[in-house]
Amino acid sequence: MAASQREILPCPGIELDAVLKKKTFNTITIAVGCTALLLCIYIMLNGLGLVPGLDFGAGAYYYADIPDFEKYMHEDAFNPGLPLWVYILLFLCWGYLMWRLWIWVDRRRK
Repeated sequence: MAASQREILPCPGIELDAVLKKKTFNTITIAVGCTALLLCIYIMLNGLGLVPGLDFGAGAYYYADIPDFEKYMHEDAFNPGLPLWVYILLFLCWGYLMWRLWIWVDRRRK
């Protein structure tokens, strides 16, 4: 490694490639976070996903707070084609995958 490269590294012994990977990872993480925040603001400003004519203030996105929710979401709107245990298993698998992703991201930061 050239002397000029050693001078720009934040810590001695860390390769330039590792520093570049960390900066790239941090930049992508910030970009995804900002994009998600902007999308949330866009959804709220445009009222996407709300039932027309119903105004529940801040709780509008929590459908459990809507009185007589059953009349807006009919029972026949969703007919599951699989047994309930399959959906529970898929939910648990998704949770496990997100937990492993969290561990992987946490290890990359160290």
